[in-house]
Amino acid sequence: MEFRHISVLLREAVDGLCIKPDGIYADGTLGGGGHSFEIASALGKNGHLIGIDRDTDAICAARERLKKFENVSYVHSNYNEIKNILNNLNIDKIDGALIDLGVSSYQLDCAERGFSYMEDAPLDMRMDKDADFSAYNVINEYSQEELTKIFYDYGEEKFSKRVAQLICEARKTSPIKTTLELVELIKRSIPEKFRQKGSHPAKRVFQAVRIEVNSELEPLKQALEDFFDVLAPGGRLCVITFHSLEDRIVKQTFASFAKGCTCPKDFPICVCNNKPRGKIITNKPILPSAEELEFNKRSKSAKLRICEKL
Repeated sequence: MEFRHISVLLREAVDGLCIKPDGIYADGTLGGGGHSFEIASALGKNGHLIGIDRDTDAICAARERLKKFENVSYVHSNYNEIKNILNNLNIDKIDGALIDLGVSSYQLDCAERGFSYMEDAPLDMRMDKDADFSAYNVINEYSQEELTKIFYDYGEEKFSKRVAQLICEARKTSPIKTTLELVELIKRSIPEKFRQKGSHPAKRVFQAVRIEVNSELEPLKQALEDFFDVLAPGGRLCVITFHSLEDRIVKQTFASFAKGCTCPKDFPICVCNNKPRGKIITNKPILPSAEELEFNKRSKSAKLRICEKL
């Protein structure tokens, strides 16, 4: 299957980096190379782009898309390894970085990857196909209490306890092996009147399982701090999120970079000497335009936040 993905907030994210032709930039989630193509196009011969992805299919697709550029390094890794990645490349500082936290259209549309609740496929959901741990392990090995917690915490599923209970009952007979087996159990767990409203009934549970399989939230705050550490003064970090859990972490972490004095308000003078390390460029997140929403429905929940290092 061809790796196809429409980059979300493409112009807004690339413009937000304020690219210098001779700068060094990192795309922490390379995907099909859409954002990276625009970044590389803005660089001169002395500029450098580092493309990072844990999906080898994405790296292969990006190599093909960016083949005319000679100043791109491709790294099969997770963006949260940015400090190790730069160390291996003998790079000290970068002038900007972009992280797009969404699942690519290719991953959703490639049925055998198991991300979609619309297609029957093995329970997988691994962004890194070389990883040993998959959705099968979560659904068949986690306790009822653990499943309830991740469905509620990562999917904000109101019926998380009931979904977990039915899963645990069903797997006593035989393992749950496919996406549509799981979808059927979820549907049975949610009362009819709630299923008739809004989005697909399996959406929240699938989101939760995907986050758990790929450890998407746990290392995010530290990863943002690591990226900020390696930015040169004036460098920008652009982050695109797709659900409130991610966006909250990004918003709060950026706020911590921009915070100065931490003394109690009733202190007459500052004694902590803390200075802001960053400046928030987007007081409110940038959202997709009406035009983008028209041609890419999957951009609906996207939010872009930008922070600049002082």
